[in-house]
Amino acid sequence: MRTRVPGRRTRRNPLRRRSDVFDTWAALVFAVLLCVGAPLAGVVTGLRAYDDARAQATAQRAARHQVSAVLLEDAPAAVSSTEGGTQPLYRVRVRWTVPDSGARRTGRALVPAGTRQGDRAEVWLDRQGRGVEAPVTGTMVWQHTLTTGIWAMGGATAVVLLGRVTVRRASERHHMAEWEREWERTEPEWRNRTP
Repeated sequence: MRTRVPGRRTRRNPLRRRSDVFDTWAALVFAVLLCVGAPLAGVVTGLRAYDDARAQATAQRAARHQVSAVLLEDAPAAVSSTEGGTQPLYRVRVRWTVPDSGARRTGRALVPAGTRQGDRAEVWLDRQGRGVEAPVTGTMVWQHTLTTGIWAMGGATAVVLLGRVTVRRASERHHMAEWEREWERTEPEWRNRTP
């Protein structure tokens, strides 16, 4: 029993031109780039972003420590939020006790909006005792990873699609030039025919 291989007839088709073969292969290459290359670019970029963000989080955790401090002044009032999100942080004067020596220190630290004088707040300090933001969390690392990976995949997709459009336009110009050459060769024969 004889089986037909798809596309076998088109290989022998006398109307098939080299540009048609090029278009077919170009479409295949762009499909592979779109389906495999773009997601791969997103994954690779996301993994690199994950490594960088995780290293940054580790460095921040090593360079920062958390202490319990008493506010020496009020933080600005809380901001109403329709989304129920976190309140902004404000830099206010606080006093804390150094864990190692027991000495009292004062400085400025970031505290949530609406915190009042005399309240206790957990504040993050760097090695010099300056108030800083909390170190990057694991959730923030993953958010950064996914965002970076998605943007990289979107960028790669845009580049592939732009390349496809560019190649397609060049191919169309080439097709039209071929048609013109073929018509110049065939047209005199059609003109000499009488009805």
